[in-house]
Amino acid sequence: MSARPLYVKVFDLYLNSSIHVGIATSALVQMTYYFAAIPSDLTVLLFIFSGTVFSYNVIKYAPYISKKGLPTLSLKIISILTVFAALSASYTFVFLNTAAKTGIAVIGLLCLFYLIPIAKNKSNLRNLAGIKIYIVSFCWAAVTLIIPLLNADIAISNDIFYKFLQRFILTLILILIFEINDLKYDDIRLRTVPQTIGVPKTKSLIYFLLLAFYGLEFLKIGYYEYQWFINLILISITGVFTFFANAQQSKYYTLFWVESLPIVWYLLVLLLGNK
Repeated sequence: MSARPLYVKVFDLYLNSSIHVGIATSALVQMTYYFAAIPSDLTVLLFIFSGTVFSYNVIKYAPYISKKGLPTLSLKIISILTVFAALSASYTFVFLNTAAKTGIAVIGLLCLFYLIPIAKNKSNLRNLAGIKIYIVSFCWAAVTLIIPLLNADIAISNDIFYKFLQRFILTLILILIFEINDLKYDDIRLRTVPQTIGVPKTKSLIYFLLLAFYGLEFLKIGYYEYQWFINLILISITGVFTFFANAQQSKYYTLFWVESLPIVWYLLVLLLGNK
């Protein structure tokens, strides 16, 4: 078997080190600043990007490294990047206001329970059947929407509540597509949605959630020209990804393409959005 080209190894490292998911999270933060009509806060952006990279890598690799150490060069590089991400997140955290720090502490506790056993049978929230997708969706919505607004001293209004629901639903949709793609890997005891109701019904659920995501836009008081069209493009693209999702797709289908949807949403706003 021939060795993989260098560019493939670099691209895999980019994905496996959670840098791509960090950029996707940052794109949603930028969406928050756009909708709130306030300047981007680089401190918040750097904190959320670094915190995402750190938390995702710890959740993914800490159990493996604790058992087997660092057997590969890529894991060593990821570990170094994770340490730098932790230092960056710690440094920028100091400059956030009290409200944002409090919100982050609550989300941090959820992440901690997600990783550390909380019961005698050594279960954690990640392993409790059915709860994982809601924890991750809540954390993404809270981190990318609520934390930037808290740090900017902006009150939580009805519009923000609807935006929170949109972020929650969008993240839930992305996770469901991931679960369809990961059917061949997931332990049956996880009882993921595709394992429980099957792939066709999971896709039907995603289509319903896409309609709910789109409908929430029309409940907002604030008006953003072309946002109805931008969101229509987004749910159309997501619907196509859902249609072609299956357990035989490569890892790049979700780890890169599906994970890129928040970035696509922000790029659409930059290209077409006009308040």
